[in-house]
Amino acid sequence: MKYDVLQIIGAVAVVIFGQGAIRLLIDHGHTGILGALDAGFGVTLGLYLAGTALAVLLAGWAHDQAKALGRRN
Repeated sequence: MKYDVLQIIGAVAVVIFGQGAIRLLIDHGHTGILGALDAGFGVTLGLYLAGTALAVLLAGWAHDQAKALGRRN
């Protein structure tokens, strides 16, 4: 059950960070949820991309763990 929840959290984080990165690339002034950091375009984009990568890793790891337990095909 915990791997299911972690996989869902990872998938939601991929959507949030990925959408934020795409939006920032299209409109450089719209920093989204990381706008409070006021870190500039490059740093903010890097944080969005790092967040996306970590979320993909979390979702993939949780899927592999659930698969090892026989909960996935």
